[in-house]
Amino acid sequence: MQQVTRLYTAFLYAMAFISGAMLVWLMISVVVSVLMRNLGVQPFAWLFTSSEYALLYMTMLGAPWLVRVKGHVHIELVTAGLPPSARRVISRLVAALCVLVCLILAWKGAELVQTNISRNDYDVRAYYFPRWLLTISFPVCFGLMAIEFSRFVFGRELMHSGEAGIHE
Repeated sequence: MQQVTRLYTAFLYAMAFISGAMLVWLMISVVVSVLMRNLGVQPFAWLFTSSEYALLYMTMLGAPWLVRVKGHVHIELVTAGLPPSARRVISRLVAALCVLVCLILAWKGAELVQTNISRNDYDVRAYYFPRWLLTISFPVCFGLMAIEFSRFVFGRELMHSGEAGIHE
């Protein structure tokens, strides 16, 4: 079981690393595109398309890791005013609702991937790109987010610290 946990954690961090690399790619592609336009040259079609795809993948691939490290946005104004026992209940309830939402989105995402494959859908921009390669990120990443939120439902650690304000 420990080996599975290590592999899962490595996969999560690899996805986060790829997400960060895509952020760097976005910066580079925007700078190159602007430079090319300023030089009177038409930017490559794949440059713009790859930036659009990177926005989707970057968001989806980084989201499970953000849940794990509590890097997602949440407001603790209400939980900060609660007694510790009520805060535990509310925090676990909120995490359980997050699990439910993520599972629904993963399910609908899987249906979308299945539809894209059965219809042989393509995203037609600069190139013909199989649409399922874009939408596969939905069931995978929302499924992983459900796992990460469930750690706050069943684990020792709570999602909410009970301290309002910025803690960085």
